Amino acid sequence: MFHPVDIHVGKRIRQRRLLLKTTQQELSNQVGVKFQQMQKYETGKNRVSASRLWSIAKVLSAPVSFFFDGLEDERTTDPTTAHLPVDIFNSQEALDVLSAYFAAPENQRRRLLELVRTLSEND
Repeated sequence: MFHPVDIHVGKRIRQRRLLLKTTQQELSNQVGVKFQQMQKYETGKNRVSASRLWSIAKVLSAPVSFFFDGLEDERTTDPTTAHLPVDIFNSQEALDVLSAYFAAPENQRRRLLELVRTLSEND
């Protein structure tokens, strides 16, 4: 049985890697592990040691705390986010939308956010 914390950390590694458009092979090369080991980290099959997580965080330009963010949230259900898929950031489509959103100028981001809010209103 895999530990929920290991699974969560693995998902966060994958999310960050996908957001940066880095392959598992590229990340594993930079961290100094085999490709298969990185796969096991991302699925939670293998635990990531503190020193390895430190290296992964450095390569992915994220604080170590990033990999634990949201861990407590998984135990509670927020009614405002109940409609969202649990693994929303494991979706390449969601990551592409976020990447494109933050690449746009600020004024266009504000207008886009207003549009999405308008479209999602339930009348």
